[in-house]
Amino acid sequence: MTAIARLGAIALDSGDPRGLGKFYRELLDFEVKHESDELVALAGNGAMLTIERVDDHRPPIWPGNEVPKQMHLDLFVDDLDTAEAATIELGAVKADFQPEPDRWRVLLDPSGHPFCLVRSGK
Repeated sequence: MTAIARLGAIALDSGDPRGLGKFYRELLDFEVKHESDELVALAGNGAMLTIERVDDHRPPIWPGNEVPKQMHLDLFVDDLDTAEAATIELGAVKADFQPEPDRWRVLLDPSGHPFCLVRSGK
């Protein structure tokens, strides 16, 4: 079977992307690929970590589910339309809200977890 997508990044929600980005940059010795008030992208050891601003972010409560864990996968694809169709065929559902559908598509896995198909820009 040929893969539909490649794991591109693990994305964390945060009220302070720059602050959390600094923490993970120093902890992991990752390189800053992009940094703004809305998004920090770090890379190293063949992995990418993004930290994305979420207004009114509430930290998860561990253990427990009152405020669940907050992360999602960014999956790199060569063609958004083709990958979206194939992923839906596997059981995903396209989310109603699509903030930048020309750059990425938000889908929900069969358990309802959001993930993004991201144009890889190769």
